[in-house]
Amino acid sequence: MMAAARVPAGNLVSFGLAALVVAIVPWVLPPYISFELAYAGAYAIAILGLIILTGINGQISLGHGAFMAVGGYTVAIAITRAGWPPEAAMLLAAVLCALFGGVVGVVALRLSGAYLALATFALAVSVAPILKRFKDLTGGAQGLTFPAAHAPGPLAGVLDSERWLYYESWLIVGVLFAASWFALQGRLGRALRALRDNEIAAVSFGINPFVYKSLAFAWSAAYAGIAGALIASATAYVSPDTYALNLSITLLIGAVLGGLGSMWGAIIGGIVVEFLPLWAQTINTAASSLIYGISLILVMIAMPGGIAGAVRRVALIITRPQSEGQLERS
Repeated sequence: MMAAARVPAGNLVSFGLAALVVAIVPWVLPPYISFELAYAGAYAIAILGLIILTGINGQISLGHGAFMAVGGYTVAIAITRAGWPPEAAMLLAAVLCALFGGVVGVVALRLSGAYLALATFALAVSVAPILKRFKDLTGGAQGLTFPAAHAPGPLAGVLDSERWLYYESWLIVGVLFAASWFALQGRLGRALRALRDNEIAAVSFGINPFVYKSLAFAWSAAYAGIAGALIASATAYVSPDTYALNLSITLLIGAVLGGLGSMWGAIIGGIVVEFLPLWAQTINTAASSLIYGISLILVMIAMPGGIAGAVRRVALIITRPQSEGQLERS
C-alpha cells in the first residue's frame, strides 16, 4: 500500500489507459494483427531489458539475441525432451538467462564502451554456430519443432491461439513493466543511474559496481530470455538462423527508436521493429530494406531522443502554457 501511494496519479492513469487498450485490441482487430502484436510484446520485453542495461546503467550490448536464443531453446528442449508445461519452461528460461547474463556481466566489468560492444557482438555472432554444433540436443541447423501454444483449461473455449498468445505476451509485458518501474524508483534505480553518470563518484558513495553492473546484465538477460521463450512459443519452432546477429541489432534499433531514456520506449520500440519492416514491404517489396533504412534515419534525425522522448517534449509544450496561466492567476 505504501508503494502504491507513491505512484503519481498521472502514471496510474497512463497504466490504466494502456491496460484498457491492450484488453480491447484483439476483439476489434483481425486475428493476424493480434498475432503480430504478440511478437511486438515479446520484442518490447527484450527491449525493456536493453533500456535497463544501456539506458539506465550505461552498459552497451550487441548480443541480446544470444540471450533470446537461450530462452527460446530452453523452452523448446524442456517441452520436447522433458515434457515440461510451457509456463514452467518459460520460468526456467528466465532463470538460466539470468545466470548466463550474470556471468557475462562479471566479464563485462573489465570492459566499457566500444570494447564491451565488441565483446557482446562476439557473443551474438557465436550463438548460431554453437547451436548447430550440438545437433543431438538442439536439432542442429534444422532446429526443433514442438506443439503450438494454446489457452489452458476453460480459456481454450473462449480464446483462439492468436488471442491467447497476444494476451499472454502483453500480460507478461504489463507485469514486467510494473515490476521494473517500482524497482527503478528506489535505491536500485539510483545506484544504476549513478554508475552510468559517474562510476568513480558512485563508488565513493558506497555503490558496488560488481554487484550492480552484474545485476543489471542478469536482469536484462532474464527479460531477453522471456522474450525468446515467447517468440518460440508463438512459432512452435526454433532454429539457429532465428537468432542470428540481425536480431541483436534489431533489438538495439528498437531501444534507440523507442527511446533509451524512457521505459515507455520499450513498448514503442517493440511495435516499431515488428511493424515497420512489414509496412516497408507493402510499399515496395523489392526495396523494403532501403525503405526501412531510410525510415530509421529520418526518425533519428527528427527524434534524436527516440519516439518516447519526442512525445514527452510535445506533452510539455502543450501543458506548459496551462501551468503558466495557473501561476499568473494565482
